[in-house]
Amino acid sequence: MSVLSETKPGPRVLAVSNQKGGVGKTTTAINLGTALAAIGEKVLIVDMDPQGNASTGLGVSRETRRVTIYDVVTDGRAVAEAAVETAVPGLHIIPSDPDMSGVEIELSQADRRSFRLRDALLAHGRVGQTQYDYVLIDCPPSLNLLTLNAMAAADAVLVPLQCEFFALEGLTQLMKTIEMVRQSLNPRLEIQGLVLTMYDKRNALSGQVANDVRAHFGDKVYDAVIPRNVRVSEAPSFGKPALIYDLKCAGSQAYLKLAREVVKRERSRRLAAA
Repeated sequence: MSVLSETKPGPRVLAVSNQKGGVGKTTTAINLGTALAAIGEKVLIVDMDPQGNASTGLGVSRETRRVTIYDVVTDGRAVAEAAVETAVPGLHIIPSDPDMSGVEIELSQADRRSFRLRDALLAHGRVGQTQYDYVLIDCPPSLNLLTLNAMAAADAVLVPLQCEFFALEGLTQLMKTIEMVRQSLNPRLEIQGLVLTMYDKRNALSGQVANDVRAHFGDKVYDAVIPRNVRVSEAPSFGKPALIYDLKCAGSQAYLKLAREVVKRERSRRLAAA
C-alpha cells in the first residue's frame, strides 16, 4: 500500500535520487516515465530540481509553466492544477521553476515543511482525481529541503548509478541519507532498486563498477543497464524523451527493459504483501 493512502492502494511513488550530479538522474526520470507510459501505465513526473531539466526535456517551455511545483509546496496549489500533459500519452509532469532554489528559506518556519509534497499528493488522492500508477520525483543532486520532501513523500528510492569509481562514494552518502529519512520522516521508505547508467562496454572500469555494485547490493540492482548513447544525450535538446526521439536506439530499448522490470518487481511486491 502506498504511503499516500491508508484506505486503498495509491500510486507507487518513487524518488529518483542520487546526491552526486551527472549520473543520469533526470534522464532516467524522463525516459523511465516515458517507457512506463508506453507499456500502459499512467505516470506523473514531479520535477523537484530548480534547474527544471526534466520539464525542458519533456518539451514544457518556461512560458507555459503557469503553475509549478513551487506553487504546490509553498502556496498549497493542487496537484491537478500543476500537472500538465506531455506529448507522451499517459504521461504528465508538474514542472519546476527557478524560484524553487529559495524554498528552503521561504519555508524555514513553516509547519510540516518536510511534508509539503506528501500532503499535496495525499490531497490529490482524497478528492478523487484520476489516479496515477506511478509518480516519479526527479530530485536535485543535493541533500536539501526539496530532497527531503521527495523522500518523505516516496514509497521508495530509485537510484541511478553511473558506472564510474567516484559514483560509489556518492552512493555511500545516499544510503546514509535514506536511513536518516527512514528514522526521522518516513519509516516505510525503502530502496526500490539501483540502475546502472552510462555503461560503456569498451571500458573495463564500467564492468568492474557494475560487478562491485551487484556483489554488494545483489538483486536490488536491476538487470537492465543503460548504456552511454549519443541519441539519449541528444534528445533533451529537442524537448523529447529518447523513446520519442529514437525508439530503436540502444538507450531507448534499455529504458523499455527497465520499465518492464520495474512493473514486474511491483507486481511481485504486491503479491507478497497480499
